[in-house]
Amino acid sequence: MADPRERIIRASEIGQYVFCAQAWWLGSVEGHPPANQQELAAGEMAHSRHGWRVRTALVLRRLAYGVLVLAGMVGLVWLVSWLVS
Repeated sequence: MADPRERIIRASEIGQYVFCAQAWWLGSVEGHPPANQQELAAGEMAHSRHGWRVRTALVLRRLAYGVLVLAGMVGLVWLVSWLVS
């Protein structure tokens, strides 16, 4: 077993401890699972969906910038060809 002094304490654990130290002790030290498993699963699913939406938005934003740059280049080529002829 790992040295307990090297255990990583997450921010969510600190929040849980502040909210209810006994619940933190039961879950983190004694290993008892929380009673609200369905709510926790629903929360994980919601966070997962949100993460996918954020990643999709970032990809679409980059794609939009690429299309904008491409349109600018096409416009510049058109303008130069129009000025030359």
